[in-house]
Amino acid sequence: MSLITKLASKMLGLPPAVTSKLEYQIDLPVPMTDGTVLLANRTAPKNGEGLPIILIRNPYSPRGDKPDFLSLLIAERGYQVIMQNCRGTWGSGGEFQPFRDEREDGLATFKWLEDQPWFSGSVGMFGLSYFGYVQLASGYGAPDYVKALAPQMSASKIYGVFRSQGTFSFDVTLTWVYQTFVQNVQKSASDKRKAKARLDSALRVGYKYLPVGDVDKVSLNFTSPFFQNIIKNDKPEDDFWAEMDHSKMIGQIKAPVHFIGGWYDFFLADQLADYTSLKNVGKDPYITIGPWSHFSNPGLSAGLKESFIWYDIYLRGNSSVRRLLPVRVCIMGINKWVDLPSWPPTADETRWYLQTGGGLSKNISVNETGSSCYRYNPDDPTPSIGGRVFLNGGPKDNSKIEARSDVITFTSEAMTLDTTIMGVVSVELYVRSSAVYTDFYARLCDVSPNGKKSINICEGIVQLTTEPENTDMDGVRKIVIDLFSTAHCFKTSHRIRLQVSSGAHPAYARNLGIGDSIATGTEMRVADQEIFHNASHPSAVILPAVSTPK
Repeated sequence: MSLITKLASKMLGLPPAVTSKLEYQIDLPVPMTDGTVLLANRTAPKNGEGLPIILIRNPYSPRGDKPDFLSLLIAERGYQVIMQNCRGTWGSGGEFQPFRDEREDGLATFKWLEDQPWFSGSVGMFGLSYFGYVQLASGYGAPDYVKALAPQMSASKIYGVFRSQGTFSFDVTLTWVYQTFVQNVQKSASDKRKAKARLDSALRVGYKYLPVGDVDKVSLNFTSPFFQNIIKNDKPEDDFWAEMDHSKMIGQIKAPVHFIGGWYDFFLADQLADYTSLKNVGKDPYITIGPWSHFSNPGLSAGLKESFIWYDIYLRGNSSVRRLLPVRVCIMGINKWVDLPSWPPTADETRWYLQTGGGLSKNISVNETGSSCYRYNPDDPTPSIGGRVFLNGGPKDNSKIEARSDVITFTSEAMTLDTTIMGVVSVELYVRSSAVYTDFYARLCDVSPNGKKSINICEGIVQLTTEPENTDMDGVRKIVIDLFSTAHCFKTSHRIRLQVSSGAHPAYARNLGIGDSIATGTEMRVADQEIFHNASHPSAVILPAVSTPK
């Protein structure tokens, strides 16, 4: 066991290593059905031919004559590890077209495994993000010897990652494209460091630039077909997305699946949908959700630990380590982990109504008039902070954003008891806008007892693109914003806050207010927004209330 893996194991809280004597096979050729050859490394305990195999498929790991760090960590715990580079990456043949070839290539890799002299007849898969997507893409139709999947911060489709609720996820898209096609492809360590150092400046320039369709040329210095396709294909049924969508087949996965997710991860909504799909066909998927964003170290640590338990059960037959209930979630606010039979738990749908003067109450306003107004200027877009972004996501203090004139807030009285919510949060708003094309963004926050901090919990956005048919005589329309799932306790003396604005840039691309294509639009129009909260227009945030666990 090397010093670095020993230190990492201690920091991550991993189970103890069982061996430090490893053997390596480098650049093993893996033929695909079309004749393309992908490369893989094998890292395993010496004389470990009969041990279970963990397959990791990814587009990020550069090739070398020594095993990668992740393979070392896993192999030291008694597994054979196959680290394969996806098509078109790091010496593997073919063209890298993100997310497109992973099903066929994954199935071909399974076939190759069973023909190897060290094949043990027991295979699991591991990985976060793209590593997790490839598990689900090839999981249905996989051979029976594929016995354990552990996808972390990932899902079987990616539309919702790059197009959240149809709105272009600017931060996630540009950051991922830069890291994948600029930073990670550098051959030398020095060039990789230089590319990483340029990341922040490249993103800053790109986020400000119009039209968005030319941002890749400005930030990456080349035209990215993947970036362009995300810009041009805005509907999930478009062929571009449909070819990468495996969600309809998830129920056919036979291998036991343990999902690991985060409340601030942009994959979470689709990951929960995958969990539900398996549950609906009688399978017994497990899911663990913590207070993590996409790349948080605690999330990575938990993913490794839960994966080792999963492999222990299904690759080694040690059922004694299996927890009794399949759902484990962290209730934020009190940092308490609870086990549940399923997700979401039964909850009371509780409405908190927006009030004149910025209040939030369980009582509908008795006033027949009452509204709040703000002006959204896309030339000075409301900024995003934390939440479901690629880097620097998670819970952050929103007090500076809430002080802006283009953000309005509605805050409850201090809680007299600990108040817990678990499940899907949504917002119903009665709105009127001077613009046909505009966005409405909502974020649920927890306000500290002294009122100085407002910490984001969950959020959502709706894009209005056509003249509505469901307006009343005064042009007021009702919209519903999905804030997705969460588990949170508003502790005694804390307050519930709903934040409303018309953007969160660059998490989401700013709506220019004109209706032009995001690919070409440069002209901007200010939008005057009005949120109604009166007896006839009872705008509300809908919270799934549950009993606070002891």
